Amino acid sequence: MTVSSAFSSGYAAARPAVHRIGTADLITALRKGAEDFLENPTHILFIVMIYPIAGVVIAAATFENNLVPLLFPLASGFALIGPFAAIGLYEMSRRREQGLSTNLMQAYAPLTTRSPRALLAIGLVLTAIFLAWLTVAMGLYRALFGGTTYESVTGFAAQILTTPRGWALIVLGNLAGAAFSLLALAVSAVSIPLVIDRDTDAGTAIETSVDLMRENPVPMMLWGAIVAGLLVLGMATLFVGLALVLPILGHATWHLYRRALGA
Repeated sequence: MTVSSAFSSGYAAARPAVHRIGTADLITALRKGAEDFLENPTHILFIVMIYPIAGVVIAAATFENNLVPLLFPLASGFALIGPFAAIGLYEMSRRREQGLSTNLMQAYAPLTTRSPRALLAIGLVLTAIFLAWLTVAMGLYRALFGGTTYESVTGFAAQILTTPRGWALIVLGNLAGAAFSLLALAVSAVSIPLVIDRDTDAGTAIETSVDLMRENPVPMMLWGAIVAGLLVLGMATLFVGLALVLPILGHATWHLYRRALGA
């Protein structure tokens, strides 16, 4: 059974052809994403305010429950489901392209009226990737550190940065995280914008997104590195910077989709 047959909504959909893209396309997508953000920042800030709030909540819950080792996997893994939460941003960019104004209700119209089944199916796939990442991350920690817990980030960081098993956790954890990030990128690079734009079924959208990765491995890996780097910068400011980084990346993803699949 193919991905398309597993997630189709009852009709056959031809996969759109993907274009070859390069570094110039990535730069253009980021520039246009910033333009979209500057054009309508008030609504965007309302849409993305959940991100910094969720980040702080994750951190607080981690410290409260003495689960400090989960802080990094939770914070970094949160980005895996970010493309689904950016639905409103994609719709705002689509509407701006067409010269339409957008309010908060209209921004989330794809999720509530136009394409809910396909979007939720992709969201479930991304959630499964996120949960798998948490499972692997905790499995690596327990394999190297057993049941040891830490009440402070300082104590945990000392073990991670100054011991051989801590170095092993850094290397293995980053390798595993990179693998899950690439998987999430392949699934979501253009799948959600495609559903919003053309009402495509989830399977076809995911397969098209994977095709884009297959046809443009170097540019898409560079795109993934850009996204990861900007997210790290956003999280380094106690997640507050995400209120700027996330809307720009969300809008830029829409414009990357447009350059990769055309009109």
